[in-house]
Amino acid sequence: MTSNFIFLQEDYNLLYNIAYLSEKNLYSDPNTCMFKLRQFSEVMINEIYQIEHIQLPYEGNQASKINTLKKEGIIEPIIADLFHQLRLKGNDAVHSVYASQEAAETLLRIAYQLARWFALSYGEGTKGHSEFVLPEKHTFSIEDLKAEKESQEKQIETLQKQLFELQKQKEYLEESQSKEFLSAQKERVKQSQKYASQLNLSEEETRKIIDAQLQEAGWQADSILLKYSQGTRPEKGKNIAIAEFPTDKGNADYALFAGLKLVGIVEAKPEHKDISAIIANQCKDYATHIKSEHSEYIISQWGAYQVPFVFATNGRKYLKQLETKSGIWFLDTRRNDNIPKALQSWKSPQGLLEDLEKDIEKANQKLAETPYNLLRDKDGLNLREYQIKAVETTERELLKGKSSILLSMATGTGKTRTLLAMIYRFLKTQRFKRILFLVDRTSLGEQAHDVFREVRLEDLQTLANIYNIKGLEEKTIERETKIHLSTVQAMVKRILYNEGEYTPSVSDYDLIIIDEAHRGYTLDKEMADDELEFRNQDDFVSKYRSVIDYFDAVKIAVTATPALHTTEIFGKPVFEYSYREAVLDGFLVDYNLPHQIITQLRKEGIHYQKGDTIQLFDPEKNEITDFSEIEDELDFDIEQFNKEIIVEDFNRVVLTEIAQDLDPEGQGKTLIFAVDDQHADLIVKILKEIYAEQGIDNDAIKKITANDSMGGKKRVLEAIKQFKNEKYPNIAVTVDLLTTGIDVPEITSLVFLRRVKSRILFEQMLGRATRLCPKINKENFEIYDPVGVFESIVDFTKMTPVATNPSASFEDIIDGINHNGETSSVKKYVNQLIGRLQRRVKNIVKQDEDYFLNLQKTTPQEFIRELKEQPIDEVKIFIQNHKKAIEFLFHSKSKSNQYKIISDKTDQVAERYQGYGGAEQRPEDYIEAFRTFITENQNRIAALNILCTRPKELTRNELKSLRLEMEQAGYSIREINHAWNKAKNVDITTDIIGIVRTLALGSALVDYSVRLENAFKKLKNHRQFTKIEEKWLDRIEKHLVKEQFIDHESFNTGAFKNEGGYEKINKAFKNQLDEIVDELKEYLFVG
Repeated sequence: MTSNFIFLQEDYNLLYNIAYLSEKNLYSDPNTCMFKLRQFSEVMINEIYQIEHIQLPYEGNQASKINTLKKEGIIEPIIADLFHQLRLKGNDAVHSVYASQEAAETLLRIAYQLARWFALSYGEGTKGHSEFVLPEKHTFSIEDLKAEKESQEKQIETLQKQLFELQKQKEYLEESQSKEFLSAQKERVKQSQKYASQLNLSEEETRKIIDAQLQEAGWQADSILLKYSQGTRPEKGKNIAIAEFPTDKGNADYALFAGLKLVGIVEAKPEHKDISAIIANQCKDYATHIKSEHSEYIISQWGAYQVPFVFATNGRKYLKQLETKSGIWFLDTRRNDNIPKALQSWKSPQGLLEDLEKDIEKANQKLAETPYNLLRDKDGLNLREYQIKAVETTERELLKGKSSILLSMATGTGKTRTLLAMIYRFLKTQRFKRILFLVDRTSLGEQAHDVFREVRLEDLQTLANIYNIKGLEEKTIERETKIHLSTVQAMVKRILYNEGEYTPSVSDYDLIIIDEAHRGYTLDKEMADDELEFRNQDDFVSKYRSVIDYFDAVKIAVTATPALHTTEIFGKPVFEYSYREAVLDGFLVDYNLPHQIITQLRKEGIHYQKGDTIQLFDPEKNEITDFSEIEDELDFDIEQFNKEIIVEDFNRVVLTEIAQDLDPEGQGKTLIFAVDDQHADLIVKILKEIYAEQGIDNDAIKKITANDSMGGKKRVLEAIKQFKNEKYPNIAVTVDLLTTGIDVPEITSLVFLRRVKSRILFEQMLGRATRLCPKINKENFEIYDPVGVFESIVDFTKMTPVATNPSASFEDIIDGINHNGETSSVKKYVNQLIGRLQRRVKNIVKQDEDYFLNLQKTTPQEFIRELKEQPIDEVKIFIQNHKKAIEFLFHSKSKSNQYKIISDKTDQVAERYQGYGGAEQRPEDYIEAFRTFITENQNRIAALNILCTRPKELTRNELKSLRLEMEQAGYSIREINHAWNKAKNVDITTDIIGIVRTLALGSALVDYSVRLENAFKKLKNHRQFTKIEEKWLDRIEKHLVKEQFIDHESFNTGAFKNEGGYEKINKAFKNQLDEIVDELKEYLFVG
């Protein structure tokens, strides 16, 4: 008997022998045939590992090996699916004594497809063999077959041991990183992809893949055993995919039954076929022509359709780039305006039943008609107006049919509470059945869960009292589950790397809420323990997006700082409420002028001459590994302090200076940002030494980082809770863990001992201290900036041309390339990008270089050369197509980060001051710059013109708009006031109207309190007031002391509103309130 696998015999004899033995057992022992095919796949996988020098996964099982090869880009998803088929059915043969000749035949065909792909990709080809032919029936000696089987077992065991031994050899691993090897691997991958795309799976082979996919989603599916023709029928309590189900228009490949309900029709096509058009043709024919004898299974009729849901698939995993040829195409037939769409996986039986119960049109109407009174309830949510506006805007976009919605709300403005309001309204109106609340950190999930358990909604009940909520630790959901909290990391494991455990269905959630959706910024990010399975931040963002896109659900994302990738995923924000707006509205506190502490070493840098001896610290081993005489001069500036060079005395000097201002026994807390874990340890050590001399408790200072080796996640969460709720620690030192999403209102001081380049990360850091804290009378917070982070973070709108700016962020450069029409400008940005990339790759660490080679199958240097050679009219497309690779290189680590120099240089404070506009400006220069701002914008900004010509006509909204414009340009009234006093050597308090008129018109600047007192004197001298009117004037004066502005609208807000508002107060003034206020404003603003 000639084997179908004869082309393997010469190069891969063991593979040939196993396949041949499978063929021999096909008719006499299908069980052994299937078992041997599993072995065939295992040996082939091991061969690939040996050829590609891929490190074996820790788990070591076949599923992990297949998934690792797919993850590393060595094999295509369709090849992985075929390997999994042989694995799963082989397991059934071993553990369940599963034996079906028809199934064995199909698996032999699949094994043949893999053999051809393998021979073409890794061997000498198929030697002209192109078609599979079922083996002829022969009688073989059982003893001979048994002996052959035993011989193969020994060979397989030897091969496995050989692979294990190779993996331990240093030369084996080093060879895998050589340029020659990687170049050859790149060609092999190309070949593999080419031949994988040429696979011509039959409909039967495709169905085996579909069977496995349906089983994973919770359906009983086996296109060989569970056929209609073999007596399979719907059964109560069972969810069955009945194969070859008859209709009046022919047999549907599958009919999906949830118990006795016919919920779906599936049409399967060969793997190479387009599938998007099948929905409107064959699927429609089947779904509109159910046989009369099956009418008992029909749930209802929707026009001509007798089945609510139809599917079409060719078994291919969903690919956005090949949307019409991949995924599972789905149509809800119940409405004529529903259009087909591609799903990434199958809907579960429960998911389809829940879809049947949903009436989105009715729910939308109910949502639109539900008033917002509950959101304003002072005993409940008690939302502010901007939060209600955020809810209204989200719902309006939802009712328009938008499926991806982004909200931008400043840190500390109550994002979680706003989301809670939405969740409650959505669930109460049944707009959504189940919500996935997605966070990127366990601590953020716990914080959100606390809000759900504590905040009262209706009838004094919390969300957790009303609805079933699953927490972070719970993987599975039940029908009654309404909210499920999860981290991105946990969901990635369940969806992408699940092996035998519960895999979520695409229909499990119909709404995903993503908190802190900016996640994925790459600059300055140190990965935490629970993220180590992601190779880097680029990989994290890719997996993050995979989770977001996986579910058939509406996405609502919220962040304080939208990043470039955030808007790419969710679109532009539909609602924005900025930090400056929140400060102006009194909902957040502002920071005082940053304390700039300039040391001698910060000013001069650190210099080593050729021949100097230096100490090297290895962070991985946590030890000094070498003393060396350097061959070239070395220079380090402040940006490299604590990153590339450890300067203990710099840290000690600045911390000693800052410690004079801090009180660890007080109510206000301090957060210090360190470079890395070792730096955080150094800071804690120095502070404890400083404060020990003052008798301060050791527990007052604590390191809280993600990489806490003493107790893991549980200990970290406990430390965060202590910092939030207890007296100690009062000073927390963190790297990245507390930079985002953690609420500690008592923080009154931030210390930057780490320079960051990302504005997103910087704003998140500032956001840790912006929250109001009435219990400690917090009015503002302090920032200490001994490393010059403020001078390194410049708003893009104020940047010098990016081609000359070495600190421009990746987002800024890409934005400049994409939004410039002029060729010369694009060239500048592209040159800046190339320059930055070249600097990064000069000393790129091996781990990052290896990852890039694996990602792009080319070296970083060759890739940059290819970028440089792009014509200017094509460069935008090239960058867009390779953005992930470029972003990875842009943020890759330098070899200088592997070892840190330990410096024993001494330091001292040279200068300390508070800079204006976040930079090193003298007060006189700052005032002059603001005068220029007024002059240049007087005609553009209407409020400036009104202030200078007719100030009493200025409205509250115009004044707020002006303040926002000023803040955006770097001019806050607080800093202007401070700078004026410094420059003029006076001590007065001014307001925005007074300072603008002084600088624009040249009038003398009078203290605001004096102007206010004079204005009321003039008013009372000009008019006679009753006792009741004088009482109201006192209240108006108090309002003006606090707000520095008043208009008609002011009387319908705050304390005035509580006293009856404008109508009542106007009556008290005999309907002359407007005239009196106008006169008062004339005296106050003009004099």
